[in-house]
Amino acid sequence: MVFDGIVTRAIAHELNKNLSSGRVLKIYQPTDTELLFTVRHFGKNKQLLISAHSSYARLHLSNDRYENPTEPTMFCMMLRKYLSGSFIESVSQMENERILHIRFHTKNEIGDTSLKTLVVELMGKHSNIILIDDERQVILDSIKHVSHAQNRHRSILPGSTYISPPSQDKINPLTIDGDTFIKKLDFNSGKLDQQIVKTFMGFSPLLAKEIIHMADLGKTNAYKEAFETIQNKIKENQFEPQIILAKKNLFYVLPLQTVAGNKQEFNTISEMLDTFYSGKAERDRVKQKAGDLLRFLTNEVKKNQRKLIKLDQTLEEAKNADKYQRDGELLTAHMHLVKQGDKQVEVIDYYDPEQKTRTIKLNENKSPSDNAQVFFKKYHKLKKSKQMVVEEKKKAKEEINYLEEIIDQIEAAREQDIEEIREELQEQGYLKKKAGKGKQKKKISKPEPDTFYATDGTAILVGRNNKQNEFLTSRLARKDEVWLHTKDIPGSHVVIRSTNPTEETLLEAAQLAANFSKSKNSSSVPVDYTLIRHVKKPNGAKPGFVTYDNQKTIYVTPDENYMTKLKREPN
Repeated sequence: MVFDGIVTRAIAHELNKNLSSGRVLKIYQPTDTELLFTVRHFGKNKQLLISAHSSYARLHLSNDRYENPTEPTMFCMMLRKYLSGSFIESVSQMENERILHIRFHTKNEIGDTSLKTLVVELMGKHSNIILIDDERQVILDSIKHVSHAQNRHRSILPGSTYISPPSQDKINPLTIDGDTFIKKLDFNSGKLDQQIVKTFMGFSPLLAKEIIHMADLGKTNAYKEAFETIQNKIKENQFEPQIILAKKNLFYVLPLQTVAGNKQEFNTISEMLDTFYSGKAERDRVKQKAGDLLRFLTNEVKKNQRKLIKLDQTLEEAKNADKYQRDGELLTAHMHLVKQGDKQVEVIDYYDPEQKTRTIKLNENKSPSDNAQVFFKKYHKLKKSKQMVVEEKKKAKEEINYLEEIIDQIEAAREQDIEEIREELQEQGYLKKKAGKGKQKKKISKPEPDTFYATDGTAILVGRNNKQNEFLTSRLARKDEVWLHTKDIPGSHVVIRSTNPTEETLLEAAQLAANFSKSKNSSSVPVDYTLIRHVKKPNGAKPGFVTYDNQKTIYVTPDENYMTKLKREPN
């Protein structure tokens, strides 16, 4: 991920072109670090996402859907107060830094013109979104509050004067010529790419390496030409947004020869950023929200794996049960040879075809008959434990499969799915239910399976966890609709809302079933399909577990592109 000064310039240019003179209709704050603005621009509604996420700070137009909280935050209400109904005057970058100013033209309480600026600082963990009153240069509020105790250079609190982030004393590469660029480099010291990053504003290591590569370690003039080529493209906004699919995927707005991988090109910067970041921030939030669940489930899996090892040891010992029975019977038959205090006795082994003698060790403190009873008791105990161990092993394996399936569901979950998973674990007795505050019970909402649409517009429903799977299969789907699930592989229940889907729709639904399964990274995944009427849940089975018959099987290779391709409005 490279959101450097050049990407910031590119998105500022694009947003200025697409949002200037646009009217702000709605403002939401889906999470504690993200804002969504709906802007009406020349007859079209556009959704602007602004994020101050520590890892995924960015801003761009977005087509993704976001879950908005029922109650707006204080910062969101403040933004609505000052910016709802306002017009966007401009979107501009501060020099070549990762700082943008979105200027709003609005009216105050008495109808006078008022200017507000939303400052978006895209600086990793220090990212912030700050609303400023232009006339007084005072901070009205920010998405993150920073006190002087946290930052000696400036505080970011309501009522404070806005101060820009501290200067790094770098040169703006867009305001110099090629000769000045060369003069600022020390060719004798080497590591030219690092020198470029330290000297010039907004240049990332990636772009610095590209300039060195273009110069091909040639003469000084080659570096000048490489710099000027890059500089001209940036100045003239000749951007070529692309995602490079490599070991570690990345994006950039200029062609890169130094990075190998398949290149996916886009028409706009926003399309590129929306595609690249889609789901990343949400998965990060889910990971944080479900961190305690994942730790608990992982520990439970390990506990059951240790239990299996102990059960195997007990089972191995139980194989000797017949030996104790034989020793007891032989000792009983030769009781006349044993005296009190004997440590062992040699007897004829009647069970041996050759009737060889056998030495039986004894407890010298026990009588001959008591020694025989010890063998018989051990025999009965081991015989009984053998049956119990087989049953316990079966339960432990089922437990591991169930817990691992829940872990898989969490890793693919949306933020709103986590509470349903937590509820399921409480209902199954793995987690304690939280004590309710007050007498009023929290209204339990119905599970909401995810909805995709086939190429022909047919709805395809996908359960994202066991609660959704059970609700979808047992209550929501109709008897003659088509049900799909990966064959003998943990995964989601998938339902095609049609009694006679086309072959293409069936393949698309199978793709979703494979993508939402444990074999999402495999090839040629078997997917069973049958009618809902043939799907049953056994009595006492865990949530989401079903049996089915009259199925047919098709094979598909999971492709994540289907997730984006099919998740849209019906035709």
